[in-house]
Amino acid sequence: MDRFTALCKRIAIAIDFAILAITATVSMAPAARAVDEIQVYNAEIAAPGQFTLQQHLNYVWSGSTVPDFPGGFASNRTLNGTPELAYGVTDWYELGLYVPFAIDSTGTFLPGGVKVRHLFVSPHAEDRKFFYGLNVELSWQSARFSPDPIGLELRPIIGVRDLGWEFIVNPIVDFGFGGGGSSAFAPAARVAHNLWGETWLGVEYYSNYSPIGAIPPGDQQQHVLFGVVDFKLFGLDVNFGMGFGLSGASDAVVSKLIIGKAF
Repeated sequence: MDRFTALCKRIAIAIDFAILAITATVSMAPAARAVDEIQVYNAEIAAPGQFTLQQHLNYVWSGSTVPDFPGGFASNRTLNGTPELAYGVTDWYELGLYVPFAIDSTGTFLPGGVKVRHLFVSPHAEDRKFFYGLNVELSWQSARFSPDPIGLELRPIIGVRDLGWEFIVNPIVDFGFGGGGSSAFAPAARVAHNLWGETWLGVEYYSNYSPIGAIPPGDQQQHVLFGVVDFKLFGLDVNFGMGFGLSGASDAVVSKLIIGKAF
C-alpha cells in the first residue's frame, strides 16, 4: 500500500468517526472551554525526522467577566498559552503534543491538561497551489478549562496559494466527552498576501457555532476578526495579530502571538 492510499484510509476513518460523533451529539450542550490556540492551519508540517517547537500566547484585553460554565474562569484579562512540540514522521504525517495553560486575572496559574494531535496533509504543501489535510486532536482537559475531561477536535484544511496570495479554510468540529457533553462547529479562515520574502500580511477569522443541531441566534455566536502579520525574526517564525469581536458573545479585544523554531 503506497503512502497516498494509506493517507486516504486514515482520512476516511477520521471522517467516519466524525459522522458518528455528530450523530451522537446533535443535542449536546454548547462547547465551553478556554481558547489556548488561535491559529489557522496551513497544512505545512515538519520534515521527516525534524522537530519543531512553538509557543502560542493570547491575551484577552477586554472579554467576558463571567465564566462560561460553573468552575471555569472568565476570559477577561487572562493570558492563555500552549507550548507545542511536533515531530515529522513522514512527508504527509506529523505527530504533536500540547500542554495548554492559562493565567487568570488574579495571576493564578491554571494547567489545562494535555493534547495529542495527528496531522495528515498533502506532502510539501508549501510548494503547492492547492493543498489539504486533516488534523485529529485528542485532549485530556482540566476542570477549569472544560466541563468535559476528554475533547476531540477534527480540523479539515483546505487551501489555495498563488500569485502571492493565500486563502485557507479550517471548518473545525469540536466534541467533549465525559462530562455534560458538548459540541461546536467553529470554522476559521485566513486570507493573506506575501509582501516580501517570508513576510505576509493578512486577515484571520474565528467563529463558534454551538451546539451542533441547535445553532443559537447571531448575538450568542462568537465571531472574531484578526489583523495578522507573519515574519522571520532571529531565525524564529513569528505570527502576531490583534483581534476584535464582532458579536456580543465574543471577546472584544484579543492579541495573539505564535513563535516557532525548527530543529
